[in-house]
Amino acid sequence: MLAEALFIEELGYDSVWIYDHPIIFGAADCWITLALLAATTKRIRLIASVSGICYRNPVLLARMAADVDRASHGRLVLGLGIGDDPGEFEKLGIPFPGTRERQAMLEETIQIVQGLWRGETLTFQGTHFQVQQATGYPLPVQHPRVPLLIGGGGERVTLRQVAQYADMSNFGPHIWTGSAFSLEDAERKYAVLNAYCETFARPYDTILRSYYVPALVIARTQAELAAKLLLYPLSESTIRGSVVGTPEEVRVHFQRLVNLSIQYFVLCVSHGDTETLEIFAREIMLTIQHPEKR
Repeated sequence: MLAEALFIEELGYDSVWIYDHPIIFGAADCWITLALLAATTKRIRLIASVSGICYRNPVLLARMAADVDRASHGRLVLGLGIGDDPGEFEKLGIPFPGTRERQAMLEETIQIVQGLWRGETLTFQGTHFQVQQATGYPLPVQHPRVPLLIGGGGERVTLRQVAQYADMSNFGPHIWTGSAFSLEDAERKYAVLNAYCETFARPYDTILRSYYVPALVIARTQAELAAKLLLYPLSESTIRGSVVGTPEEVRVHFQRLVNLSIQYFVLCVSHGDTETLEIFAREIMLTIQHPEKR
């Protein structure tokens, strides 16, 4: 993980995302990994993608996030989500509340974390969490707080929470990331987010709009693509929404997404597929044109 993070940092990527699934994928803990990267990388942003609000007490989460932000000299983005895998909850031995309840828990978590980062003693009496005379010191480096990402694209609650609390939104073509399977889905969700921003009298462009790509595979020719897919096969959960093609095909696809006002992309690339990372960084990333800059 460290070697790959240093590799993409050298290529000029903006961030490294660490998912928070302590059981089902057999990976290292999200926050321990972020702390390791905070101490060993220099420029790249560090993002929890996304930290499950049921896995840690909000006060503990605020403490861990502040420490990683300090260790990285202000490079953390705190990604939060409600959790999506009942099997993982079962393996962890914790209840798996309904969606509405977890959404309410997310809102309370945000209020507690951001309250602690104001630097004042916090007492909070919520339905799901209670805090008595807690403080957030030492505070994060970033002021007034670490930027907040809320994962998901639910149009009734999640995008309202993004407009009300978050600095960054992330969804994409996967059931776990808001089910934005088509360009029309993404366009509709951004319209909903814009409407919520108007409700809270917030400028729409103050929220960074991010899009998740569950699998990215690039090769020079169709024959090389076929060979690479044998080496790095797509899973059932990533086939729908994956981006597979030659450099020009991939560039056209991402240009269409940017034309929808998407500003940021989260790319999942198979371990060891350095060619895809290099082609995207050197031939695609810098050639995409933002509509406002044409």
